[in-house]
Amino acid sequence: MNIEALAPVGAEITGLAVGPLDDVTALRDLLAEHGVLVLPDQGDVDDERFTAFLRSFGDLAFTTGEAPLAGHPDLNVVSNVGRTEPPRSTFHIDTGYVARPPAYTALRAVEVPEQGGRTLFSNQFRAHDTLPDELRQRVQGRTLCHVVTGLDLGPDDEAAADHPVLRPHPVSGRVALYLDAPKRCAAVSGMGEEEAADTVTALLEHSTRDDNVHRHAWRPGDVVIWDNGAVMHRADHDGVVGHRVMHRGMVATYPGVS
Repeated sequence: MNIEALAPVGAEITGLAVGPLDDVTALRDLLAEHGVLVLPDQGDVDDERFTAFLRSFGDLAFTTGEAPLAGHPDLNVVSNVGRTEPPRSTFHIDTGYVARPPAYTALRAVEVPEQGGRTLFSNQFRAHDTLPDELRQRVQGRTLCHVVTGLDLGPDDEAAADHPVLRPHPVSGRVALYLDAPKRCAAVSGMGEEEAADTVTALLEHSTRDDNVHRHAWRPGDVVIWDNGAVMHRADHDGVVGHRVMHRGMVATYPGVS
């Protein structure tokens, strides 16, 4: 593998074919270090090989309420096809409202628009390391209640979970600022509603500054995998020209985390 670090988060990996892998230890370490791995020139990869690649990392996860991809029940489609208005996206993590959120998410570019449609990633390690002292002291030792929004869940599905605001990464131990979209941030432990909302706003503004965000411009054949414990992400749907179709899969857990 050849590794080229991206600023301020991520790395591009060449010399690796997406498919079933015997050992993903190096990739897990790279994800824990860089947060996002861009794997270009995977144009011959189909959904079967994409799924097998993800299974190399462990059991897969699926968000209840999403529509599975026909023939591939572990995947779902992210698409703007047939929409009269562009989708909306804010910075978030995937399925943070469960006690053990998915470790990794990956997208396979099926159809890339002629213009626009980038995916943005924020460096949540750097966001933690550069927190102003006052804001750090305000959230030290506190938890954030993540809640589900916009999905129809069953009576036995998890709909809320508390996670540390300053969360040690399960692989590296490095501390990340662990946030979600504002509507999914219901409460901060030990704070009133107004203070909690103001705090979440300040943390998100700090995390998503331009100098802390990488903007991935999709190319045909791209596969991108990221670590939900290290980054937040959002799709930029402004000014998109053409169809944007991605197939998404998620890996349930980190190694050694049951």
